[in-house]
Amino acid sequence: MKILKLNKEHFDADNNYIGDICIGDFDGSIEIEESLGCVFFKRISVTGYVLAKAGTGIKVGRGIKAGLGIEAGDGIEAGGGIKAGRGIKAGRGIEAGEGIKACCDIEAGFDIQAGRGIEAGYGIEAGEGIKAGYGIKAGYGIEAGYGIKAGYGIEAGYGIEAGYGIEAGRGIEAGDGIEAGFGI
Repeated sequence: MKILKLNKEHFDADNNYIGDICIGDFDGSIEIEESLGCVFFKRISVTGYVLAKAGTGIKVGRGIKAGLGIEAGDGIEAGGGIKAGRGIKAGRGIEAGEGIKACCDIEAGFDIQAGRGIEAGYGIEAGEGIKAGYGIKAGYGIEAGYGIKAGYGIEAGYGIEAGYGIEAGRGIEAGDGIEAGFGI
C-alpha cells in the first residue's frame, strides 16, 4: 500500500494543503508530520489510513473517509461526515457536521460531536462529552467524562456511563447497565 507522507512543505502559510497529489480519492494511506498544528483539507478519501502525528490536527471542509483508521494527535473536524473502516482516535476532540461512523472504536481526549448520528462497532469514549443530533450507538460501551446527549436514542451492547447526565430524545438502552453522576 502506498503511503503519502505530508510535511510543512505540503501546506501554505495558513496550513492549507497545497500538494500536487489528489487526496480526495487516494489509493493508499496518508501520514502527516508531527507538530504542524491544525492542517486544512477540502476533502480526504483514502483506501488506507489517515495518521496525523502528535501536535497535528485535521480539519476538512467536506468529509473524511478511510478504508482503515483515522488518528490525530490533536483534533479531527469535518464539515461533512467522518467514516473509518476501523477506528477513529483523536488526542483532543472529534467533530462532524454530519455523522461519525467507525467499524471499531471512536475515542477522543475531549468531546465527540456530530450533527447527525454517532455509531461504533465497538466502544465510544470521550474524555469530556458526547453529543449527537440523532442517535448514538455502540456495539459495546459508551463512556463520557461529562454528559451524553442524543436527539434520538442512545444504545449500547453493554454499559453506558457518564460523569454527569445522560439525555436522549427517545430511548436509552444498554445490555449491561446505565450510570450517570447526576441525572438520566
